[in-house]
Amino acid sequence: MFRGFSRSIVVGAALIAAVALGACRDTGKDSEGKLFEISGKIFVFNYRLARATYVVTLRPLQPMGEGQVAVASFQNPAGGAPLVVEQKVWPKLDKVSLESPALTCIVKNKPYAIAISIKGADGAVLQKIDTTLMSTEDQSILPDRPLVVDQLYTANPDLAGHPDGKLPGEPKPDCSKAG
Repeated sequence: MFRGFSRSIVVGAALIAAVALGACRDTGKDSEGKLFEISGKIFVFNYRLARATYVVTLRPLQPMGEGQVAVASFQNPAGGAPLVVEQKVWPKLDKVSLESPALTCIVKNKPYAIAISIKGADGAVLQKIDTTLMSTEDQSILPDRPLVVDQLYTANPDLAGHPDGKLPGEPKPDCSKAG
């Protein structure tokens, strides 16, 4: 009898300690009042499709509201105006993924600016997130044209005899305006 009572006390004390530790979790001043934080950011070099994109993933820090929108402004590696993407925030999903259109002129180890705004249903800006992203590779690693031409992954006939995807004399992107 004493043994069962002793076990109950130990289990009860462990549960109380776990609840107390959970309640003491430090949320930090940095996350106070914020709706989202960046949980991932990367340049995606899709060799098969001969394209590169920015991808940024946001993790919600509080419940998401209906009608919210994430607007990302990605620095254009080729120069010129930023590339702007708008993504609806779906309250039941555990993340928001933002992907840029296809990019050219990416340079290895150069920081590129990304500005994200979270807007409410009324269009008011609820949060701003500014960050940078550096690539560990540059655009030259991609083939000149996609390696496949359809959903069946049919080899691109334009690349016959060029298994590396590089075509002699193929025009390269104009990167003269890249900063």
